[in-house]
Amino acid sequence: MKAIRIEAQGTPDVMKLQDVELPAPAPHEITIRHKAIGINYIDTYHRSGLYPVKLPSGLGMEAAGVVEAIGSGVTTFKVGDRAAYGSGPVGAYAEANNVAAARAVKLPDGVSDEAAAAMMLKGMTAQFLLRQTFVVKPGDTILYHAAAGGVGLIATQWAKHLGATVIGTVGSDEKAAIARAHGCDHVINYRTENVPERVKEITNGKKLPVVYDGVGKDTFVMSLDCLAPRGLLVSFGNASGPVTGVDLGILAAKGSLYVTRPTMFHYALTDADFQAVAKDLFDVVAGGHVKIEIGQRYKLADAAKAHADLEGRKTTGATVLIP
Repeated sequence: MKAIRIEAQGTPDVMKLQDVELPAPAPHEITIRHKAIGINYIDTYHRSGLYPVKLPSGLGMEAAGVVEAIGSGVTTFKVGDRAAYGSGPVGAYAEANNVAAARAVKLPDGVSDEAAAAMMLKGMTAQFLLRQTFVVKPGDTILYHAAAGGVGLIATQWAKHLGATVIGTVGSDEKAAIARAHGCDHVINYRTENVPERVKEITNGKKLPVVYDGVGKDTFVMSLDCLAPRGLLVSFGNASGPVTGVDLGILAAKGSLYVTRPTMFHYALTDADFQAVAKDLFDVVAGGHVKIEIGQRYKLADAAKAHADLEGRKTTGATVLIP
């Protein structure tokens, strides 16, 4: 089969399309022949070296397609079932992949392959952010950075469904319009506006109980300045680079604040946890409360261009590769 491989970590040009052999599925695994593959920011971390991987390596954590083969001990799938996964193993940028059956889900008829590939990792991330890390309740006012991104468009719709007043930050007027159309009550252009000052205006000086920040280095202090005393900063990504060298005294000075750095791995530790998170996601999508928006499609062979566009902040919504 064809698959993207890297032999060194670095810029997008380290990604090469190669012919590789996919072994038969091991016990309790299934082979999924991909119809669509999701791209996520974590893929750029694996490629760049921010998150080390054992080389040579594949890339990609989520995809959707059709079950092609079944390992021994699998009772939950049969050949021909439509299925998706969103927590690895790394190697989704390929025509097929072997995954643990317990970490895959059957696709309902109303969910397309592209939507499933675009929603698994991003949607499950939104689930643990909004439903577990800080439980969003009716009447809460929250801020979500990069509101027009892949996770952002899911999270802002979901937060609005939960009864929150949603503030989103974006980097352009075009992205502001997209964010407003997907649940944001207020949109702040961080390139032209002072985010903490606008938050104070919107909240009549009260500020916020929570900020969701997948941007990292460039927004860390800004996010703290948006929080009310004892507020929580949920720092879950590094789009602008990792946050380093933090003096904990800043949390005291800015209001006895809390900071957490969550990952889906720790919010879906067991197979049962994983299936529960996925079910919550599929329920909110099936109910029409969250619509999956695919902004870009690339051929598998053009994965490097997709990464360059994602890192260059040229994308909106989800991005998928088509094998």
